[in-house]
Amino acid sequence: MGTTQVRRPPAPSDAERARSVVARTNITAPVPALGGTASLVGTGCPPSTPVAHHVWADGSAALLLADDDPLLPWAASGVPVMLEMRDHAPVDLREPVRALLWVTGLLTVPAPDAARRIAATVAEHRPDPALLDLGHGTTLVRLAPGSVVLSDAEGTAALAPVTLAAARPDPFCHYEQKWLAHLEQAHPEVFRALGRHLPQALRSATVRPLGVDRCGLRLRIETGHRDHDVRLCWEQTITTVEELRAQLQLLVGCPYRAG
Repeated sequence: MGTTQVRRPPAPSDAERARSVVARTNITAPVPALGGTASLVGTGCPPSTPVAHHVWADGSAALLLADDDPLLPWAASGVPVMLEMRDHAPVDLREPVRALLWVTGLLTVPAPDAARRIAATVAEHRPDPALLDLGHGTTLVRLAPGSVVLSDAEGTAALAPVTLAAARPDPFCHYEQKWLAHLEQAHPEVFRALGRHLPQALRSATVRPLGVDRCGLRLRIETGHRDHDVRLCWEQTITTVEELRAQLQLLVGCPYRAG
């Protein structure tokens, strides 16, 4: 007998999804109830939650730690650590973390002059009031990456830092959060209409927005027993807001292509 192959919907590449996680965690404010969007764990040393962080394209990172952070003495002589970044869904879900990105590498403390230069570079990309506390209650540490691992609904992938650096984030990753949150709040009928694309057994479940990218729309289907993540594909890959609007209208079933 032949083997039945299951075709998966097209999705951004592993590296592109990882770069999108980096881009979102660089601009998303920490969620206090969830413990923020990033944490550090080292072998034999205590875990740490940075006051602020910025991750570059290759996975290298600058992190602000409080001066009394228990991890700081370990970093002074260089310590292998893992930086975990949590990518949160754009709306309040029962299971809010939709992707995890782990960067493993060596954590060190740069000299004060170098730390100030790094902080100035970070401020150009991500102005953060916490950077003003450098040298006044906080210390900057630097993570040099060795390996990167992504885990999300599409699967798990190991990436080299050079591969991550060569990828580009999804064109919609910077504003999908506000757009999807607004869509669910102001236009709940859209998600009821999208339910017609689901298997019959799931059509009475609650349909929630999970994400959007150039390949399609991601939905979280909440039932009484468990949650299901579903990807609905666009008819073609998209890169602009106008294309996004048109493809969503086709998916919902709206007879109007524009407006």
